[in-house]
Amino acid sequence: MSAALKTPPPASQAQPYERAEIVRQPAVHDAAAIQRPLSTFENLYRHGGVRKVVILLLLALVWEVYGRWLDNALLFPSFSDTVRAFFAGIGSGVLIDRAGVSMKTLLIGYGIGIGLATLLTTLAISSRIGTDFLETLTSMFNPLPAIALLPLALIWFGLGNGSIIFVLVHSVLWAVALNTHAGFRGVSQTMRMVGQNYGLKGFKLVRLILIPAAFGSILTGLKVGWAFAWRTLIAAELVFGVSSGSGGLGWYIFENRNQLETANVFAGLFFVILIGLCVENFIFATIERKTIRRWGMQNH
Repeated sequence: MSAALKTPPPASQAQPYERAEIVRQPAVHDAAAIQRPLSTFENLYRHGGVRKVVILLLLALVWEVYGRWLDNALLFPSFSDTVRAFFAGIGSGVLIDRAGVSMKTLLIGYGIGIGLATLLTTLAISSRIGTDFLETLTSMFNPLPAIALLPLALIWFGLGNGSIIFVLVHSVLWAVALNTHAGFRGVSQTMRMVGQNYGLKGFKLVRLILIPAAFGSILTGLKVGWAFAWRTLIAAELVFGVSSGSGGLGWYIFENRNQLETANVFAGLFFVILIGLCVENFIFATIERKTIRRWGMQNH
């Protein structure tokens, strides 16, 4: 029995297990295919400005085709007729003068509205009674169309820019205040505590902590307020321009409508559209690029 059993070799004499090595050669890819440069179309498509220009050109083409197909310049002038009327108005200086009047009035009302919105929002975030005050006022006056206040503006301020500025302030104030207050309320408590730990209180806390953190909502409110201001301005000038015998682009549109110069009416509207596009794509886009996109708060 003892002879039949074999004693296993000591651990020091055991041979280590050797695994066969397997060498795999990596697949060879074409480096040129990986580093293929983008085509001209792909390079252009990456730019948002180029895409917007293409969209505008397509809209202009649809406008031109429909105008020519309708063949009734009194009802719907073509895009080319509108452009000719627009440059004729620019050349005569009439459109420039009317646009200057409108822009001056608009900027005054827009600035006052932003100032009042800033005051109300600062008061709202400073105390609970301020928050209740702002919410009550917005619930009361925000649903009121600015154009509905025109009769009251006539009684209170008479004819002229005072009445128009009053309705402009109403249209801008609530949009900016609501978005700004919503942005402030969305700031995390942690960020507020960080500012307070640095000794920031009151206006310094608002300027250094809350405004940068809520700037996305603030900028949205400024955009909405600008659009509302333009709508209100044109509507108000249609009324007050007739009353006082002078006005801006709204009065220019109304005057040419009475004279059945439909191409000039479209030229006035076209000028309003151009101003809106320039403000949106140059002023607001620059502010957005230098603030919320630079701070990583919004994707490109």
